[in-house]
Amino acid sequence: MTDENVEEEIERLRAENAALKARSNRTVRLQVSAKGGVSLYGIRRFPVTFYMEEWRTILDMADDIRKFIREHESELKKKE
Repeated sequence: MTDENVEEEIERLRAENAALKARSNRTVRLQVSAKGGVSLYGIRRFPVTFYMEEWRTILDMADDIRKFIREHESELKKKE
């Protein structure tokens, strides 16, 4: 490889790296899964998927979940 080719490859890799970093900062989004569930993307590496009824059960528990987190905050770890 010539110096010019090496520089071009470095620039290409820098651009690819920047694009990958930008992708990782995507917002949280919802999508219908192939099996008809509701998938939540953007929280973890892989989506969290539940069926509609399961999401409704979880959402109905929102106040209980918040209360539980408040009561156990000292025991819980935070993602940095």
